[in-house]
Amino acid sequence: MTDLLDRPPFAARDDERFLAEMNALTRSHLEGCAPYARMWPGAREAASVAELPFVHVGLFKHLALRTERAGLEHQRTLESSSTSGGGASRIALDALSSELQARSSRAILADFVGEGRRPLLVLDSVRSLRGRGGVSARVAAALSLQPFAEGMHFLLEDSADPASMRWSAVTELAAEHDRLLVYGFTWILWLAWGAARPPEIDAALAGKTIHFVHSGGWKKLEDASVDRTRFDAALLAGLDPASRVVDFYGLVEQVGIVYPLCEAGHRHVPAWAEVLVRDPHTLEVLENAAGMLQLMNLCAYGAPYHNVLTEDLGRTVPGACPCGRTARRFDLLGRIPKAEVRGCANV
Repeated sequence: MTDLLDRPPFAARDDERFLAEMNALTRSHLEGCAPYARMWPGAREAASVAELPFVHVGLFKHLALRTERAGLEHQRTLESSSTSGGGASRIALDALSSELQARSSRAILADFVGEGRRPLLVLDSVRSLRGRGGVSARVAAALSLQPFAEGMHFLLEDSADPASMRWSAVTELAAEHDRLLVYGFTWILWLAWGAARPPEIDAALAGKTIHFVHSGGWKKLEDASVDRTRFDAALLAGLDPASRVVDFYGLVEQVGIVYPLCEAGHRHVPAWAEVLVRDPHTLEVLENAAGMLQLMNLCAYGAPYHNVLTEDLGRTVPGACPCGRTARRFDLLGRIPKAEVRGCANV
């Protein structure tokens, strides 16, 4: 089990050590997951991260990939919401990976929302927690904020209807607390809170410190011409200047690893993860050019989702970041043209 998680998340990484641990984790999956081994017959120890075997995210919709080994206890299944014609991705969760993933998401998010507990307001329905043996990616994202939560409060009567907001709950919590934490998918947060907030709520929230955390992309807001500037300004209006909006990128196939947007507009790679960019046609690794994002991390033991090729476009960014973080950084540029719309992100 890696101890890289004991380091600050965005400190400079020991690349040689990261490669050695990724090689060891890959061997474990090759030995314990027969379908994965068949994808990479004759796989050898990689001399660079670019040579490590990977899995395309689309395979998790069609194959029940699962790694078996002594001492590994499988628990629940993490599911994306159904995509347009492709079904849901299913990720096998185990006790060891869940522990590491919880530590990972806490370390990353603490760098953006700070430590300390406050009420967590979730723009979802409490019924979303009551799955049969599984948990949705949407709920998993909200649960990643539990270490910062003094109670979790679900605000929607209907998880699919932003108009079903329970504003009375917001008013009650605001009367008792000066600091709040709010999570929602991007489009739901806008429709339920940013665009439809009743005037009386502004008075109740005036001067409060709120961290809004959202994920899921902007596709559903394009027709409304809502960009990041308008989005953030609407949410932060009237609040304490310490309030902020945190937009993070993550995949159900990379649970525990999130990439919040920094103050300079980039996303940083934690010490226990890596991001490569590949040419969509040749799969050649690219530097300073747009291509398919490949994401890897050291927190995935129960199935080979430690190294996945995505359908998202991105570009690595060289040099030091104005935000002061020394970790590698990249920009998320959108989806590959004609790629299936992924329901877990609602992009």
